[in-house]
Amino acid sequence: MRNFRIKPMISAWNNDGTYNDPKSETLSLAYIVTRYTVTCDTCSLARQSLAHEQSHHCFTASDYQNLQADPSRDLRPLKQMLTNPDRKDFNRVPMPVFTLPRLLLALLTVLSPSTFTRFAWSADHHVGTAPTDEKHRTNVLFIAVDDLRPALGCYGDKTAVTPHLDRLASRGTVFKRAYCQQALCSPSRLSLLTGKRPDSTRVWDLSTHFREALPGTVTLPQLFKQHGYQTQAIGKVLHGNGKPAVDPPSWTHEPLFAINRDPKLRYALAKNLRGTGLKRGATESADVSDDTYVDGQVSEAAIKRLTEFKASDTPFFLAVGFRKPHLPFCAPSRYWQLYQREDISSPEPHAPPTNAPELATRSWRELEGYTDIPSNGELPAEKTQELRHGYYACVSYIDAQIGRILNHLSELNLADNTLIIVWGDHGFHLGEQQLWTKANNYELSTRVPLIVALPDNNTSRVATSRKPEKATFCDKLVELVDVYPTLAETCGLPIPSGLEGTSFYPLLKNAHQAWKPAAFMQHPRDTTSNRHKSHGNIMGYAVRTDRYRYVEWRKWKGGKIVDRELYDYNVSDKEIENCIGNPQYAQTQKELQRTLAAGWEQAQPPSQSRP
Repeated sequence: MRNFRIKPMISAWNNDGTYNDPKSETLSLAYIVTRYTVTCDTCSLARQSLAHEQSHHCFTASDYQNLQADPSRDLRPLKQMLTNPDRKDFNRVPMPVFTLPRLLLALLTVLSPSTFTRFAWSADHHVGTAPTDEKHRTNVLFIAVDDLRPALGCYGDKTAVTPHLDRLASRGTVFKRAYCQQALCSPSRLSLLTGKRPDSTRVWDLSTHFREALPGTVTLPQLFKQHGYQTQAIGKVLHGNGKPAVDPPSWTHEPLFAINRDPKLRYALAKNLRGTGLKRGATESADVSDDTYVDGQVSEAAIKRLTEFKASDTPFFLAVGFRKPHLPFCAPSRYWQLYQREDISSPEPHAPPTNAPELATRSWRELEGYTDIPSNGELPAEKTQELRHGYYACVSYIDAQIGRILNHLSELNLADNTLIIVWGDHGFHLGEQQLWTKANNYELSTRVPLIVALPDNNTSRVATSRKPEKATFCDKLVELVDVYPTLAETCGLPIPSGLEGTSFYPLLKNAHQAWKPAAFMQHPRDTTSNRHKSHGNIMGYAVRTDRYRYVEWRKWKGGKIVDRELYDYNVSDKEIENCIGNPQYAQTQKELQRTLAAGWEQAQPPSQSRP
C-alpha cells in the first residue's frame, strides 16, 4: 500500500469513533469520509478513476464501510492512520485492498466548502457493480410534494383541479391507503429515503441528520448512484433547511434549491416582502408568472436537467421536490381563480374526537406566527375558508409544475423508459378536528398520495404495453418506508439488507392480491410544550389496519403507557370517537395491542411467488 499526504491532522477523536471539528460539532467517521480526500504520493493528484485505484491500491471509503460492517474490527488503526502526521504507521494498518471499490469517495485533504460540494456529489460512485447495458435501464423520476394530502381529482376529491396528476394516474397505480411513518417533513422523508423507520434513523424532529445514527447507510438515490445512475436532487427532497437538507453521498450532481430562505422566492407582494422572518402572510395571490416562486424555478431546473440527461444518454434518478402546498399558501392568482371560495366545503368534523387525550389533539403551532393568524390559533370562519382556498390553489399550482416536467419528459422521448413516482411526505389538516397542518397520528395527517406509473417498455421488471383510460386503484395498506425496496426491485437493483419496509412490487402486477394487514406510524410529544425535540418525553405509537387505528402514548423512559386511542373507520372515515373503554371494543383492543407490540416485522404480506 502506498503512502499519502494527509491533511488536516485530526486529533480530537472521541472514544465512540467520532471527532470534534473546530466548530465543536461532533461528526461520525463516515461523515469525515464524505468531507476529505486522499492525495496519492505517486501522482500527487486526488484519485479520479478506477484505473488509478487499481494501479495504486488506494484505500477508499468502501474499505471503511467494510470495516464498519464488521463490528469485530478495531477502527483505532484507521484513526491512527488519519491522525498520524508522519504516516510511519500507514503501511502497517491491517486493511484490505479492494480492486473493485464500491466508492470513489476519498479520505482526508480538506477542501474549501465550495470545492468540496462540487467534488463530493460524484465521489461515491460504485464502479463495477452496474449492469453492462446502461442505455436501456429504467430511469426514475422521483417527485416529492410537501404537505400534500390526497387532495387530488384521482383520489376522488371533487374540489381539486389537478388535470396533470390525474392524467399521470390514468396510466399508473394509485395507492389509496398509503401512510407515512411520522407526520413531519424530515422524519417522513428520511424514513422513505433510508428505508428505515424513525426509531432506527433516530430522526424525530427537524434538526437531526440521519447520518448521526446511520453513518454508513446507503440511501435510495445513493443505491442508484452506486449502480451507474446519475442522481440529482432539485428542490426539497430531504428536509428543506439546515444540516438535514444536505447529504453529498446521495447525489452525482450538486443539489439545486435544496435550501430556500429567500423571501423573494416565497412571496411576491410588496406587503410581504417588507416583512421580516420567514412567516409573513399566511396566504398570497399575486398576478405573477409561475417562476416567480421557488417551485416554478424548481420545475424549470428539472426540465433543463432532463435535457442534459437525454444528451448524456445515461440512466438517471432525478428527484424533484416541491414546497407547496406547504405554508404560506402563496400561488399565482390564476390558480386561485380555478376555485370559487363558496364552493369549497368547510372542515368536517368540526370538533376533536370525543374522549381523545390532550396529547393526541395538541396543536404543533405551525400556523400560528403568520402575521394574519391570531396568536391563540382561533380562526374566524372567513379566514378558515381563505386558508382552505389557498391550499387548493397551491395544489393546482404544483400540479401545473409537474405537468410541465411530464410534458418535457415526453417531448424528449424519455417517458417510455422512465418510472414516475409522485408522493406526499405526509398529510395535512385544514381545520378538521380543530387541527391545522400535521404532527399528529390521525388519518388526515398520516395518509398520503402515492402514484406509481411504470414505463411502457421492457426494461423494468414490470412492463406494460397497455394505455389504460383510467387509473388502477390499489386499496391495500402500504407505507412510505416501502418505497425504497419497491423501486430497487422494480428497477432490477439488489435490495440492501436491513431495510424496514416491504417491497410492494407484487401490487404493481396485481393490485388486488392479499397484502400486509397493518401500517405503523408514530409521533412524539414533550410533556407540556407544543414542539418536541428529538424523541420527546412521550411517544405515540400507532397501528392502522383495514378497519381500525390504535394508538399507545408511551413514556420514552420506561415505556409506561399513559394514554390510548382506538378508532373504528366503519363508524366514520375520520376519527370522531375514541372507543377505549367501550366494552364493545374490548376484544378488538387486545388484538390491536398485540399487533402493535409485534410490530411491522410480524405484519408482512403473504409470501409471494416472484418470477
